[in-house]
Amino acid sequence: MRERRRVLLLSNSTQHGSGYLDHADQEIRSFLGPVRNLVFFPYAVADRVGYGEQVRERFARMGVAVVAPLDGASARLAVREAGAVFVGGGNTFRLLRALHRMDLVAPIRERVTAGIPYIGSSAGSNVAGPTIKTTKDMPIVEPPTFSALGLIAFQISPHYVDPDTTSTHMGETQEERIRQFHEENATPVAGLREGAILRIEGPSVELRGACGARFFRRDREPVERVPVCEVSDLVEGAEGAAS
Repeated sequence: MRERRRVLLLSNSTQHGSGYLDHADQEIRSFLGPVRNLVFFPYAVADRVGYGEQVRERFARMGVAVVAPLDGASARLAVREAGAVFVGGGNTFRLLRALHRMDLVAPIRERVTAGIPYIGSSAGSNVAGPTIKTTKDMPIVEPPTFSALGLIAFQISPHYVDPDTTSTHMGETQEERIRQFHEENATPVAGLREGAILRIEGPSVELRGACGARFFRRDREPVERVPVCEVSDLVEGAEGAAS
């Protein structure tokens, strides 16, 4: 799978001061290349119809036709026929429950294994990993399992915010929560700040976008990286792979 996979993971779909996917427009165009049709899964939000229309309009400006199926049979057919897959943001628990209920996990994995491009944003990036254990969303529904698409060997933590040393708030920071994750799990975690993008082509994992990211591994200090750079050694190489 590593040799043929093509995965683009966005921390967020809307950047402050710009419209939907505007900050990632050129990255998406470059990533899709000649692909002119994709299937979009709007299952992370309640208004699936409205979400599908938003994505259809946005990708039309890139010259890409979008289908956003609402039922399982149509969705599985669309996956088989699509030139690419896009999974959008919203609530990660709701999204994963829908993917399992509609029997889409295996078909998506099979198509990406075969080499079609996968684009994820926020929750859609979360589910690209082995599990959704590093999501920050509220568990408003209960999926049958935390196991996700497994397109990559590491976890994504989108919308990563650095600890504010001047704050008097005593709640846990995202870094503390990721450290708690590593008390029980060995899988590396990529903390993507707003605007950060990971482009994965075969064995290559490249940090792109406008902002940097922090990479967390169990029993090691976090590593800071800024785009554009290769980070496969931190998440999937001999030093970063999960045990």
